[in-house]
Amino acid sequence: MQRRVLAVLLVFATVAVVAFAVPLALATSAGRTAVLGANREADAHHFATLAVQTRAPGSTALLDEEVTRYHWLYDEGVLIVDARGAPRASAGLTPTDPGVPEAITAGLRNQKQGIGGPLTPWSPHRALLAVPVGTGAQVEGAVVVDVSTDAARRDIRTSWLLIVTGAAAALVLVTILATVLSRWTVRPLTALTARVAALTDSVPALHPRSRTGDTTVSVRHHGPPEVRELTQAFDTMSEAVRTSTRAQKQLIADTAHQLRNPLAALHIRLDSLEPHVAAAGAETYRRTAVEVDRLGGILDGLLALATAESPTDTAGTEGHDGCDVGAVVADRVDAWSEALAEAGMTVTVDEPTGPRLHACFSADHLAQVLDVLLSNASKYARAATGVRITTRHHDGTIRIRVEDDGAGVAPDELGALTSRFFRGSGADGPGTGLGLSIAVALVDSGGGTLDLAAADPHGLAVTLTLPADSRAEAS
Repeated sequence: MQRRVLAVLLVFATVAVVAFAVPLALATSAGRTAVLGANREADAHHFATLAVQTRAPGSTALLDEEVTRYHWLYDEGVLIVDARGAPRASAGLTPTDPGVPEAITAGLRNQKQGIGGPLTPWSPHRALLAVPVGTGAQVEGAVVVDVSTDAARRDIRTSWLLIVTGAAAALVLVTILATVLSRWTVRPLTALTARVAALTDSVPALHPRSRTGDTTVSVRHHGPPEVRELTQAFDTMSEAVRTSTRAQKQLIADTAHQLRNPLAALHIRLDSLEPHVAAAGAETYRRTAVEVDRLGGILDGLLALATAESPTDTAGTEGHDGCDVGAVVADRVDAWSEALAEAGMTVTVDEPTGPRLHACFSADHLAQVLDVLLSNASKYARAATGVRITTRHHDGTIRIRVEDDGAGVAPDELGALTSRFFRGSGADGPGTGLGLSIAVALVDSGGGTLDLAAADPHGLAVTLTLPADSRAEAS
């Protein structure tokens, strides 16, 4: 991949440099050619003006002197002819030289002949320039100048060498930057591939799996080698994680199966021992029975939490038909009314008037979450007189708020209530500290959120935010 990134960057850089250098070189050549042509054309017009001024017979001495001096200074031939093509003055150039007849013909036709297109370092050493002699449409002759292009070509060659040197330096700099950039781009992929491979190797598997070095599975991966390697390593890691999840689930199931029977047998033995326990050991017997019951509760809670957090199980809930929030709330309130009444608490339900609220959430999971919240309220909401359940529709979601007017939870303990096995300082009754963890896992698996806050003026408020069932709303 690094070579590909480097090649792409270099191609773009080369195109950009060439696109800048070539027009610059052509502009430099055209400019130098224009300067040379303008200078020599001005000289030719000077000779043409002088030729008009020396039309009288016997007055050509000045013209011959100017032409000779020009040839001596610039080593460039000059030829001046009259309207019939006969030479009037010349130095270094004759009417029979190559290209001169054509230049004379152009001048006598009142046409200017320049030195041609832009010069290059390999252009001819000489170029003929011709201008007519006379005023207006009356042509009295022509001036032909044999222009030397050596100086102009040297200047153009120097300019082009500078441009090529600058372009080469720019390409070298771009190559260095492109190399650094390509390495900087690819290095994280290489490091990530190594970390993914290391993580894959650290995850136990129940069956052999393909390794990153196995090329038998690379046929379905495409792209640069680094990307293919990373994709293959990621696929291998995904398979390892799925295998590990299955192993964890199987371990939990096996552990539950192995522990439930001994716990049940221990419970039966304790029940059978109760009539034979002396008064002195009654308290010890009672505490033992409580611990056995607590161990069973912890086991049930761990199984419920593992089931709620299992991706395999929760993924199946996506096919549910949603639930009638009011019906589920009414059912759970009826189920917990007796326990809440024994705790001296009443339950009130505040539902909106109008259409029923439907959530895109499993009814069984919502019932389990409400069981956790109402159970906690009946056990731990000390000095509470009531529980209020409010359901509302809000911005495409269903909000269920369960609020008690008890003593509440200390502010520094509020954020830890959903942690596993955490119990607030005010929880003096039986419990495992797993209820809210299970509730959070169930709500998260359904695409919702569970938030805890202090109630006003005191107590605890738990807010469930669940996705609304758009299908039920549309119908």
